[in-house]
Amino acid sequence: MSGSAGLKAAGAYSKTARKGSNCSDAERIDNAGPAGHRQQVAEARPTERLLEELRSELRRVIRGKDASLDLVLVGVLAGGHVLLEDVPGVGKTTLAKALAAAMSMDFARVQFTPDLLPTDILGSNVLDPQKGTFTFHTGPVFTQVLLADEINRASPRTQSALLEAMSEGQATVDGATRKLPAPFFVIATQNPVDFQGTYPLPEAQLDRFLLRIQLGYPDEVHELEVLSSRRTEDPLKGVKPVASAADVLRLQEEVRNVHIEPNVARYLLRVVRETRDQKSLILGASTRGALALSRAAQARALMSRRSFVSPDDVRSLAEAVIAHRLLLAPEARYGGKDARQIIRECVDRVPVPT
Repeated sequence: MSGSAGLKAAGAYSKTARKGSNCSDAERIDNAGPAGHRQQVAEARPTERLLEELRSELRRVIRGKDASLDLVLVGVLAGGHVLLEDVPGVGKTTLAKALAAAMSMDFARVQFTPDLLPTDILGSNVLDPQKGTFTFHTGPVFTQVLLADEINRASPRTQSALLEAMSEGQATVDGATRKLPAPFFVIATQNPVDFQGTYPLPEAQLDRFLLRIQLGYPDEVHELEVLSSRRTEDPLKGVKPVASAADVLRLQEEVRNVHIEPNVARYLLRVVRETRDQKSLILGASTRGALALSRAAQARALMSRRSFVSPDDVRSLAEAVIAHRLLLAPEARYGGKDARQIIRECVDRVPVPT
């Protein structure tokens, strides 16, 4: 939805619900911003320019995937983590490197393999034989942008080493907890689970990813552009650092200030709760999933130059935010259904606020 269309739609759901002492779940999702937040963001020009510059740098590297690139930026602005799932060779790793370069933040890459150990990610205490003491050697997780490449090729034990880092921004090794740099952003790539030598990510790990995104193959026009441009240049070398860590932290703070009307929060919650009543699912979306959808919707609203969340933000993001958190029943899986199809059906069943 465009900014002007969003303003017109705002009138249909801008009445603020009365809050009592016992707040509903939907009201807890609502960030209780003032009514004045429903106007177009007045001072959006610096933010708008920064976001457009980030978009431009990413689009120079990944051609014809503007919607997917915007989802990645939603993940960054929302302070979440992104899982890129697709077949090999469509630009997942290149996108991660371009994002880190455009934000001029510290970057580290871990190539996940079956023999990778948790200490290879977190770091370890190493004995100094001369001093007779242990010194902690930091692992690659102590960075700002971590590329977890082909994460589903490592064992579940190693995959779980990222849980604390992703959820709390810290890492504990041998009983000592150390804070990670801020902002901290994991962009993981994985091949489809039916590829040889892969391990499905456990539900607890999947739930830490704000979004799961598929890039897919480019269309013929954009693929031809890639073939032509890659003959003479490495696109990553041309990525300009247009943002900084401080810029990202500022944008994340702006996202937290985006207002969610109580009736839009209830709409969001009903979409999430609809997933819990499906016979085709063993596990529906959790409260963490509802909070993730709320924060992602705030980020999308900011990117659309609005200071309020619209129902369209919720509808547009539900699949990318919720689908990977759902656990299909065997009969649904054998019947050819997938989680994306089910969440789309859930969204269609919930009435949009009017």
